[in-house]
Amino acid sequence: MTAEAVYLNPGESVDYTPTLAMTAGEVRQLPDGRAAFAPTAIAAAAKGAVTVSGIVEVAKTATMVMLKGSRVFWDHSANKAHLLQVNDQDFYLGIVQETAASAGTTVKVAINADPKYTISLGDGFASVPVVTAGINHHVIGHAEGVTLMFDATAEAQKLDALSHRGVALDSPCLVEAEICLNENLSAAAGDLNVGLANDTHADDADSITESLFVHIDGNSLNIMAESDDGTTEVAATDTTKDAVVGTPFLVQWDLADWEDIQMYINGVNVLPDTVFALDAATGPLKLLAHMEKTADAATGNVTVRRLGLRLREE
Repeated sequence: MTAEAVYLNPGESVDYTPTLAMTAGEVRQLPDGRAAFAPTAIAAAAKGAVTVSGIVEVAKTATMVMLKGSRVFWDHSANKAHLLQVNDQDFYLGIVQETAASAGTTVKVAINADPKYTISLGDGFASVPVVTAGINHHVIGHAEGVTLMFDATAEAQKLDALSHRGVALDSPCLVEAEICLNENLSAAAGDLNVGLANDTHADDADSITESLFVHIDGNSLNIMAESDDGTTEVAATDTTKDAVVGTPFLVQWDLADWEDIQMYINGVNVLPDTVFALDAATGPLKLLAHMEKTADAATGNVTVRRLGLRLREE
C-alpha cells in the first residue's frame, strides 16, 4: 500500500490509541479535531505516536492546482488533499507550502497550520445598503466572510461589504473567495461581484473604476471573470465553469504578477490566456462583496464563506 503521507520535517507528536489499526503514513482525524498521520504502523487498540505538526507530503486530488498558501482539507473518501471540504467526514489538513501543479500527485503541507489572512472581511468592513421600501434585507458578517440577502420588494437594492484595509499595489499575494449561492438571484435584474476593488458603488459594480471580480450575472449560473485597472478593462468573460446552488466554489487569484493575474476555480486555471491586470491601478484596493438589483422583485441569498488576502514573498 502506498503511504498517504511522507514525513519531511520534525513536528509535535502525541499519543494515540486507534480503534482501527493505522498503516505507516496513514492520515486520520483525532478526537480533538486535529489532523494526524502515523510515521509508523500502529496496531488496533495499541498506543502509538502520531504527528500533528510539521511538514508532510501527501497525496493530492488530480486536476487541482494547489497554490502556495492555500488551505487544504483531507478528502476522507479518496484519502487525498483537496481544496474544499466536500463531504461530512472531510477535515482540515493544513497550508500548502509549495505550489503543486495540476498533474502533480503529491503536495507539501504544514499540517494543522492555519495562518491568518493579511486582510479579510473578518477584520471589519464597511457596508452601505441601498434600499427604500424593502425592509427584509440583510448584510450578515461572520468569521472571514459575509452573507447578502435580498427581499422581494420591487425596487433597486444594493448590499455590500468593503474591507477596511487595502493591499499595497504590486504586492505579491493570494486572494481567495469561497462562495455559495444559497439562492441565486431569481431574475436577470441582479448581479453579484466578489474580489478586489478600489471602492464600492451604489447601484452598479461595473462602474467601479478599478476591480478584479468573479461575476454572476442575474439568474445565470455561469461563473464570469473581469478586471479593470483604470487603463485596461477585461469585460465579464465566461470561465466555462458553472456554479451549483447550495454547493460552495473556491475562487483564487494569484497576484504574483500584477500584469498577468492568474485565476483558479476549484483548483483549475481558468482563462489562462486572458490578461487580467491591475498594474495601472492607483488603489488602494480592498476586498469587496457586492450584490445589486434593479427595480425588480428578484430575491437572492449568497454566502461568501471567506474572502481574504494573504501576502507572500516569491
